[in-house]
Amino acid sequence: MEKIVIVVEDVEIARTALQWALHNILRYGDVVILLHVYPTAPRSRNKKKLRRLRLKGFHLALSFKDICNSFPNTKTEIIVTEGDHEGRRVAAVVREIGASTLCVGTS
Repeated sequence: MEKIVIVVEDVEIARTALQWALHNILRYGDVVILLHVYPTAPRSRNKKKLRRLRLKGFHLALSFKDICNSFPNTKTEIIVTEGDHEGRRVAAVVREIGASTLCVGTS
C-alpha cells in the first residue's frame, strides 16, 4: 500500500493533476491523501476567519474527493492544515505520513 499525496488548490490544474494521478499512479490498495494547506495567519487574524479558511479548504478537498469516488475501490483521506506557500508544510506532511508520492499541479 502506497500513500499518494495530492495537493488541493482551487485551480483547474490541481484537478487535472488529481485525475492524472488517479489514471497513472494509483494502484489497488493505495491511499490517496488530499492535502490542502491554507495560509498561516498573522497574529492579528481572528479565530473566526481561521475557521472559515479551514472550512473552505475542507469543502474544496471534498470536491476533489468526489473525483476520487468515481474510481472504484479508491481509499481517500483528507488533511487540511495551516502553513506557508513555499511548500515547507507540504513537505513536512509528506514526511510525517510516510507518503511515497507527491503530486502537485502547477501552471
